[in-house]
Amino acid sequence: MRALLPLSLIVLSLLAGCTSYLPATVVPAPSPAQPYVKVVTIPLPVIATSPNEGVIYGALAAFLLHNDKDEVSALFAPQVNRNKNFGTTGTLYGAIYPSPLHSTEFNLSKSSKVNYDFEVRVRDQSLMERKLELNGFLYSFSDGSARFFGFQSSSSAENETNFADREIGYTISAGYPLLPNTVLFLGDRLRRVEIDDGAVTGLPNLQQRFTEAEVPGSDGFRTHAQSVSLVYSTLDAPALPGSGVRARVTVEGSLTALGSSARFARYEAEVKGFFPVPDSRFITAGRLAVGQARGDSIPFLERSILGGENTLRGYGKNRFIDNSYVICNLEERIRLFRWEVFDVRADWELAPFVDIGGVMDTVGDLRAGDIEVNPGVGFRAVVRPNILGRIDVGFGKDGAAVFVGLGYPF
Repeated sequence: MRALLPLSLIVLSLLAGCTSYLPATVVPAPSPAQPYVKVVTIPLPVIATSPNEGVIYGALAAFLLHNDKDEVSALFAPQVNRNKNFGTTGTLYGAIYPSPLHSTEFNLSKSSKVNYDFEVRVRDQSLMERKLELNGFLYSFSDGSARFFGFQSSSSAENETNFADREIGYTISAGYPLLPNTVLFLGDRLRRVEIDDGAVTGLPNLQQRFTEAEVPGSDGFRTHAQSVSLVYSTLDAPALPGSGVRARVTVEGSLTALGSSARFARYEAEVKGFFPVPDSRFITAGRLAVGQARGDSIPFLERSILGGENTLRGYGKNRFIDNSYVICNLEERIRLFRWEVFDVRADWELAPFVDIGGVMDTVGDLRAGDIEVNPGVGFRAVVRPNILGRIDVGFGKDGAAVFVGLGYPF
């Protein structure tokens, strides 16, 4: 599971590692001219936690491959971990960045109980003289820790249920520039969802407490949707931006004639910006997003959802569900120091944040009582230009939530 890796990166200074130089005939070189490949190997114990999954512990070995610029251009991390709900899990995570225009990530994971995760994500911006951008995501997973509390912002923690979210599908998109810094994306996604018994035995099952009439999609569903997005971006880097603005407007439609279980439309708008001081030691980061889904019998997992490591960090994933949402995230990313450990240069950051958002039937129905305010603090280890590990601790009405993940939350 990818969430286990970042905590290990945070504590790598406390543990032993080694650096070796292997011939390019043994290890594929990130750059064609490299006769040798610098490989930093870091064996680590792992402890991770999240509100839905609970505590996970185990061990991994991280292998960081460097290119001829001494940048980390590939990461491979086999690991074994243990969780009381899922048993023993074996995982192989990989991230490959051969150039700023290409990236490939994959995750292969299988637990002894309920959970598995097989996915690959590819990005290519080199086609048609760097004008065409292609993105693809193929996945199949089962998450036995999924939760449902009911609809609307007033959903109570007393109604918490568990289920296994089993999915298979893909998301693809192609982008072409229309104006400077402005790209038109066309997208297509297919998603087949099965709802089964979860792995958390201490909670009632979703299908035992709610019926299909009460929760559309709780007996499973299929979505085949097409989208159009217009994106304006002045970001200085695609993976770990430090300055610039990105704005996106998206319209998506799901039609039963093309294989969907329900007909609905989704509208979303998002603006995020990064504003550094001259030496980039302080970066003010913010995001404002709004979305709305309209249709009859929209499956519950296709509606607007808040909660988790990238939205309201004071709550677990899927905590609030309704047809519409508004979210505002603000954080100050403060570089405490820059430290080279095991020949890997990392920026160590502190990030106090506040997440403000809520769900409602329509955006016009937003009321002060629908809004959740989640303050918190994040700790990050940044290995530029591609890798970031983080721990975020948020506080909501249900208590504290701790998340361990890869990449910035926005």
